[in-house]
Amino acid sequence: MTTSLLLVREYIRNFYVKYEDYIVPFLKFLLALTCILLINGRLGYMDRLRNMSAVLVIALVCSFMPKTFILLVAAAFVVLHLYEVSLECAAVALLIFLLLFLLFLRFVPQSASLVLLTPILFVLKMPYAAPLLAGLLGSPLSAIAVGCGVIIYYVINYMGANAALLGAADVESIVTRFREILDGIFGDRAMLIVLAAFMVTAILVYLVRRLSVDYSWTIAIISGILLDIVILLVGDLIYDANFSIAGVILGSALSAALAFLVQLFRFNLDYSRTEKVQFEDDEYYYYVKAVPKMAVSTPEKRVKRITTQRNNRSVRSAHIKGVPRE
Repeated sequence: MTTSLLLVREYIRNFYVKYEDYIVPFLKFLLALTCILLINGRLGYMDRLRNMSAVLVIALVCSFMPKTFILLVAAAFVVLHLYEVSLECAAVALLIFLLLFLLFLRFVPQSASLVLLTPILFVLKMPYAAPLLAGLLGSPLSAIAVGCGVIIYYVINYMGANAALLGAADVESIVTRFREILDGIFGDRAMLIVLAAFMVTAILVYLVRRLSVDYSWTIAIISGILLDIVILLVGDLIYDANFSIAGVILGSALSAALAFLVQLFRFNLDYSRTEKVQFEDDEYYYYVKAVPKMAVSTPEKRVKRITTQRNNRSVRSAHIKGVPRE
């Protein structure tokens, strides 16, 4: 089973290396298209932005641009849809996105994919994979990218669920409307608990997977998912956030499976062949622990040429008669 998985991994890696120039733009296209379709499905108040031809063209443009550009396009779609609901909703969303974007650019400008993937993972019912991926593939600052993704998801979720109330015409002042929207978003205890759980989990996973111990990535995934579950359930118990215990456990299991799949491609070591080496120079004495990666070579394709009996007889007859072979 392990050999088969390693063989599949090698085929995928070889295919990616060979066609990287085409695969990367295609993945950007899929990421941009998924984000836009999810936004249109959740909000979708401006009909012109729901035109499929326009969506495909914009996603195609995003495939040749930096991933930060996809983030800007997604934010623009959210703001324009909310503008159809009310000016206050659009203004609050724009203000939140600007603050998050400045925070993102200041600390983790290379983690745009993580910001975009976090809301997508929420929709796929396994958001708990976001902090695991951040800790396994990023740095401690990747927790900020996960936090930005969590806030973006809850902003879209709140605006979509309360659009009718937020768009109702009344005599409330603009200041009062702004305060109600901000209180509705940042007063959500579930969002605050998830935000804290994900950021702490991402940092823990990073610290554990950096340890020089055997199976550090496996330990990081398991400890991270357990910490995440504990924080969510304790937060639910204290603040009555109404989390689904079954949903948390099932989503955590799916997220852990995804994290182990990432480990297969990025950090799959054969600890049974670990070697410890020591050597010295004029100033230091070195102790080195070498752990080989698990790898299998893909079988080479061999083409076997089969000659029919009739052709063989023709060749032999021509040779007997003195006719030179071609």
